[in-house]
Amino acid sequence: MKKEMSKTYSPKEVEKKTYQKWQDNGYFKPEVHPDGKPFTIVMPPPNITGQLHMGHAFDGTLQDVLTRYKRMDGYAALWLPGTDHASIATEVKVVDKLREEEGKTKKDIGREAFLERAWDWALTYKSRITNQLKELGASCDWSRERFTMDEGCSKAVNEAFVNLYEKGLIYKGSRIINWCPDCKTALSEAEVEYETRQGNLWHIRYPLAEGNDYLVVATTRPETMLGDSGVAVNPNDERYAHLIGKTVILPLLDKEIPIVADDYVDMEFGTGVVKMTPAHDPNDYEVGLRHNLEQIRVMNDDGTMNELAGKYVGMDRYDCRKAVVKDLDALGLLEAIEDHEHNVGECYRCSTTVETMTSEQWFVKMEDLAQPALEAVRNRDTEFVPDRFSKIYYNWLENIRDWCISRQLWWGHRIPAYYCTECGEMVVSKEAPTKCSKCGNDTFTQDEDVLDTWFSSGLWPFSTLGWPENTEDLKKHYPTSVLVTGYDIIFFWVARMIFMGIFEMKETPFKDVYIHGLVRDSQGRKMSKSLGNGIDPLELIEEYSADALRFTIITGNSAGNDIRWQDDKMESSRNFLNKIWNAARFVLMNLDDDIMNKKAIAQENLENTDRWILSRLNNLFAEVNHNMEKYELGIAASKIYDFAWNEYCDWYIELVKPRLYGEDSPSKVAAQVTLHEVLEGILKLLHPFTPFITEEINSYLPGTEGDIIVAPWPHQKDENNYPADEKEIIFLMDVIRSIRNIRAEMDVPNSKKSQLLFISDREESTQLMKNSLDYLMKLASVSSIKTIEKSDVKENYVSAVVGDLELFIDLDELVDKEKEIARLEAEAGKLQKEIDRVNQKLSNKGFTDKAPEKVVQAEREKKQQYEETMEKVQERLNYFKA
Repeated sequence: MKKEMSKTYSPKEVEKKTYQKWQDNGYFKPEVHPDGKPFTIVMPPPNITGQLHMGHAFDGTLQDVLTRYKRMDGYAALWLPGTDHASIATEVKVVDKLREEEGKTKKDIGREAFLERAWDWALTYKSRITNQLKELGASCDWSRERFTMDEGCSKAVNEAFVNLYEKGLIYKGSRIINWCPDCKTALSEAEVEYETRQGNLWHIRYPLAEGNDYLVVATTRPETMLGDSGVAVNPNDERYAHLIGKTVILPLLDKEIPIVADDYVDMEFGTGVVKMTPAHDPNDYEVGLRHNLEQIRVMNDDGTMNELAGKYVGMDRYDCRKAVVKDLDALGLLEAIEDHEHNVGECYRCSTTVETMTSEQWFVKMEDLAQPALEAVRNRDTEFVPDRFSKIYYNWLENIRDWCISRQLWWGHRIPAYYCTECGEMVVSKEAPTKCSKCGNDTFTQDEDVLDTWFSSGLWPFSTLGWPENTEDLKKHYPTSVLVTGYDIIFFWVARMIFMGIFEMKETPFKDVYIHGLVRDSQGRKMSKSLGNGIDPLELIEEYSADALRFTIITGNSAGNDIRWQDDKMESSRNFLNKIWNAARFVLMNLDDDIMNKKAIAQENLENTDRWILSRLNNLFAEVNHNMEKYELGIAASKIYDFAWNEYCDWYIELVKPRLYGEDSPSKVAAQVTLHEVLEGILKLLHPFTPFITEEINSYLPGTEGDIIVAPWPHQKDENNYPADEKEIIFLMDVIRSIRNIRAEMDVPNSKKSQLLFISDREESTQLMKNSLDYLMKLASVSSIKTIEKSDVKENYVSAVVGDLELFIDLDELVDKEKEIARLEAEAGKLQKEIDRVNQKLSNKGFTDKAPEKVVQAEREKKQQYEETMEKVQERLNYFKA
């Protein structure tokens, strides 16, 4: 005998014990289906810089739904979890903590002591993030959990670095890079966020070295002119043809710099003359290489001016800008200042304005890596869902520059390059060298820089499976099945995983890339600390339950689109879960203990309502499977919701109640078995979306063997299709709705019964109506039914048409004449007051002339609505008074 369900569902009691049971039984391991086809997802590793936010909850829920679905469908499902060391972000956090708690800088304590603190931080937050994912219900295989700086992943990083270096795809050189003066490190292009800002365009006169004339250049960064080593014009610009090869005097520093001709210069923009600062602008850098212009870097790493800036040495870059503009103006060399809107690059971590400057860094040559990655998506070896996001991918890779991978930080994978302390010979090696091949010295220093976080993240789909070792996990689970991630990191991460996977593994790392949007607030704004509009998913779990949060996330989601967060949707999800709980409780209260032994009796005695709901469930299996395979998770969840709430709870349960309360007959058994079978099907379909409540209800169901997390996923069966019964019951439901609508319009209470009259030309419809009298009496407050002819129809009959049926109800049966007249007269009085008020407002020219047109139009629409309602009320009054 099964235990009895409590009256209300208590998620706090259920969630913790259920999750522990799943873990104890090893259900999260792919070995639960050892012979199953592999299905693998590697978790986009959360940064160890804090706790989970709504974006993680969104991302994690989508992955868990897919994993649970495939696990139930017999796959060897592996959702591999892990966290990212987040080089810059974590270092910033640890530096801040060190300053706030100890009043020290990282240089004060040294690299080794700083890394100890960073590892303490990492272990603390790794554990916190893991526990938060568990609260969400994440069915990850925690025994395979990885960290981008664990021993295995670190070994993979060194292996990949050396492999790329030996193929000539990694080099060290001085090139133009993005630099964050606050973090004091290089940034890749993907780590720079651009924001449109209002600024100025300063027009500056550069005097010609010969004569009294000058050229005018325009710049948004006048402080960088101190590093100018030339000016450029277009070779086809006749205005300046005679000046090519001559020189101008660089203002403030009073030195000659050449005038060069280059096709890069747009003759139509400004004066057609461009200052060249090769050390501080990527375009100028390329022009400078073509014309052998000197690279003069005038800024220090902290954004202050260096000794090459002359008298401005030591100034902050912005203070220098003001001083330069002031001095130019005093010399009469400031032609004009105009307002100018332009894009400004910011560090993606600290939002400091980025400087472009030349610096010696490590780079990955991208051309040879980008091409195979482009072909992989073009050939559909990897597919984006939705496909429109492949355009972002193409655009980034087609225009990619060499990737700057070195960072001037301490926390991260240290670059495996070593320098001989005697002769300076550089050795790139997986292990520290013991002897210099050039001079025989045995002491080396390792490169101080660490690798860009995205280097190790690019290896994630195979490093987590044991590469560079050829492990069983790697052989079985690579390539992975699908990557689930947001559109905001397609170029940060997705592209890099693809080209690194192809380079090292010779095949793309995943078949599909499922792209989701961002979780925004109710106003459509991105959630952020600065706006104070962030929502803590753990607080929502505490208040509503993990299942309610998951279901809200899924039902509001469609691939690639953002979702607007609204708390009332959480209420709706909780209400739905309570509906399922109450329905399950009702079913269990009405099942016999030996119900599972009566399936044969039930099959022989199914009625049309039973066959209808079984057929609808069977169709639902097919539809949900189709949606799940196409990653239409929100559509699948909504279909399950509609079926469970509307068809099962609101219709089928109500339709079969008279049979349940009858004698112990074959009809009752058929209803009981059908209730049980459909409830079991609903729970299985719902489990990937709401795992906790479905597992709990399943534990009460008679006949269930084992836990629902590993129960077989339902599929459509031809023998459960009953199209004729579906058609019949849908017809009956339409009849009941029509009668309810008539009664609602007449404001008739359910307790007041009425006879239903109908006209039908089809014997099947007539017979269905007669066979459905019990349903009509219970669900539509019908006292009896009667077939009539058209000649029998009276003026006081209200009617509705359903298919070939004409339905009639005698109005006199429904309404107390005197009470209805009094009610209608009161309603007419209220309406007349509203009509008078609106007429008075609209006749006031002060209102119609001065109020916004939308407001005036709204009043006109109100008037029309009131008058139409009044007309109907008067018609009803005239009828009753006649």
